[in-house]
Amino acid sequence: MTGPVSPLALPLPEMPAIAGAECASIAAGIRYKSREDMTVFRFAPGTTVAGVFTMNKCPGAPVDWCRAALKGGKARALVVNAGNSNVFTGKAGRETCERTAKEAAALIGCKPREVFIASTGVIGERLPTDVLLAALPGAVAKLTADSWQGAARAIMTTDTFPKGATRTAKIGDATVTICGIAKGSGMIAPDMATMLSFIATDAKIPAEALQKLLSKGNAKTFNCVTVDSDTSTSDTVLLFATGQAKHPRVPAEGGAMLKDFARALEEVLHDLALMVARDGEGAQKLITIDVTGAVSAKSAHRVAMAIANSPLVKTAVAGEDANWGRIVMAVGKAGEPADRDKLSIAVGGVWMAREGGVIPDYDEAPVVAHMKGRDVQITVDLGLGRGKARVWTCDLTHGYIDINGSYRS
Repeated sequence: MTGPVSPLALPLPEMPAIAGAECASIAAGIRYKSREDMTVFRFAPGTTVAGVFTMNKCPGAPVDWCRAALKGGKARALVVNAGNSNVFTGKAGRETCERTAKEAAALIGCKPREVFIASTGVIGERLPTDVLLAALPGAVAKLTADSWQGAARAIMTTDTFPKGATRTAKIGDATVTICGIAKGSGMIAPDMATMLSFIATDAKIPAEALQKLLSKGNAKTFNCVTVDSDTSTSDTVLLFATGQAKHPRVPAEGGAMLKDFARALEEVLHDLALMVARDGEGAQKLITIDVTGAVSAKSAHRVAMAIANSPLVKTAVAGEDANWGRIVMAVGKAGEPADRDKLSIAVGGVWMAREGGVIPDYDEAPVVAHMKGRDVQITVDLGLGRGKARVWTCDLTHGYIDINGSYRS
C-alpha cells in the first residue's frame, strides 16, 4: 500500500475478461483517502455461486449474510469494501448488509439475496453505511469486463501488492477461463487462510458441483497457508460461474468431465494462497514445509501447521539461524503421533538430524547458505506411516510488530 513492497512480491498478471462478469472500483472514502476502497461485481443472470468461510466463532455480519445467501445457489452481484470489516457491530452491522444488498439489487435488477457482501479492515468500528451506499451508483456506472486489476488493488488493506491469477481449462472440447483475486497479509490462518478471495469463470456449472470443487481446492491451498496463526473474522472465498461458455452439460454432481477444470481452479487458488504467504506482514522469506511419514494425511497437516505457526521456528528463519531443535520442538507440541527416535529433519534438502540425534559429520554451511535465500524449505519425516502434507508460511520479523502495532493509527 504506502510502505515498501514485499521482497517476495509477484507481478499482477494480465487478467482476461470473463464473459458474464463485470467489475468496477471506486474511492468511497470509507476509511482510506485518495484511493479506491470499494469494488462491485455484476454477474449474468443464471450465475451459480459457491463459498467457503472463516471458522472463527465471532464472524462479521457480511459472513453471516453470505452464508445465508449461498443457500440459494445463485448470484448477480458482489459488493466489497476495504478499511472496515463490519465485525462486532451488532444490529448496525446486519442493517448495513441488508441496506447494501437492497440498494445493489435495485441498481442491478435482482433480488437482495442474490447480492453477496464482503468487508475487510478494522474490527469493532461501525461501518459508515451512508458513505458506502452513496458510492454504489457511481461504481455500477463504471462496470466493465476488464477491471480485474483495479479490483485486486481496491480490496487491499495491509497488503503490499495486489494478488491475481488466471488459468484456462477444457470442459469437453470447449475452453473456459478462470480469474481470481485475493487480499490478505495478516490475521491469516485456517480456516480459511486468507482474508478475501473472489474467483469467476465463464463455465456453466451447477452450484452443487461448484461447491464441491471449491471446498476440495480450498483444502489444498488456502487452508494450507498461515502467516501468524490468527484466524480472521471475515475470511471469505467466493466462486462464481457465469455460464456463458458453450460446453457439454455438467451434471449436478460434477464428475469426470470437470477434471481439467478442477486442476485449473486448484492452480488459481494455489497461486493466490502463496501470494498471501509472500505478502505476510513484514515477511522477508517464504517457507515451504513438507511433512512425510505421518500416521495419516490429517496428522501430517497438523504437524506441518504446528511448525508453520511456531514463533521460534519463524524467527529462526528470519535470523537465518539453522536451529533445527526448534523444529523438533514444534513437531513434539503438535499433539500428533511422533517418535523422537524415528524423526528426521532437513532444511534446503540437507538432512540435519535422524533417529533422535544430529547426523554424524553434519555440515551446517550449506543449510546456512540456503536460509540466506528468499525461499526456505523445511522437510520432516516422522517415520511412522504414509501420511504427508505440505503447507506454506513466512518468517516473523520486526516488521510484523511495526505494522500491527500501528494498524489503527
